[in-house]
Amino acid sequence: MTEKSSCIFCDIVAGKAEAYKVFEDDKSLCILDINPWTRGHCLVISKRHVPWWHDLEEDEVTSLFRVARTVARKMMKTLSPEFVCMYARGRRIPHTHVFLIPTHKDDALDRFFNALERFQESPPNLMRLRDKEQMREAMDILQRGQPSD
Repeated sequence: MTEKSSCIFCDIVAGKAEAYKVFEDDKSLCILDINPWTRGHCLVISKRHVPWWHDLEEDEVTSLFRVARTVARKMMKTLSPEFVCMYARGRRIPHTHVFLIPTHKDDALDRFFNALERFQESPPNLMRLRDKEQMREAMDILQRGQPSD
């Protein structure tokens, strides 16, 4: 990062911005999201500025998901959600962060994912991707680690 750019997560890690810290280790920090979907909605962030989680070093990935699991277990015990939704983002704030959202039946996130699943099952262009030949081709491409033609 250059001096001209600013990253709110880097500022939080450096102690320059306020945050509600839930848990941390030497590589990752879990904070409450300031725009929560549900009570207890957290973000697990890498302490090092890396835009995408798959570009982290191995020990950073291990830390990120270990912290996420630790906090998710605390959520299950203390908030009693049906499950804890986890997904990684980085588009709006280009600094690795994983969402942990305690989710209950029929809350906003549950309704969103139910609608998304119904959409995934219906369009013809997505249905085509379920074809056995399409599945084998995708598997082969991912196993080889090379893009398709």
